[in-house]
Amino acid sequence: MAGLGLSPREAWASTPRELSLALAWRSRGRSEAPGRGDLEALMARFPD
Repeated sequence: MAGLGLSPREAWASTPRELSLALAWRSRGRSEAPGRGDLEALMARFPD
């Protein structure tokens, strides 16, 4: 998972959903970390 900047330990500890979201983020051409607005939108969508 070098393209995502994950160590082997982080990659193996990730859930399929986490990996899918990370890959989707990269495929949209976003290489920077999510911004505050992105995080707030995710927290609103997934409140747990």
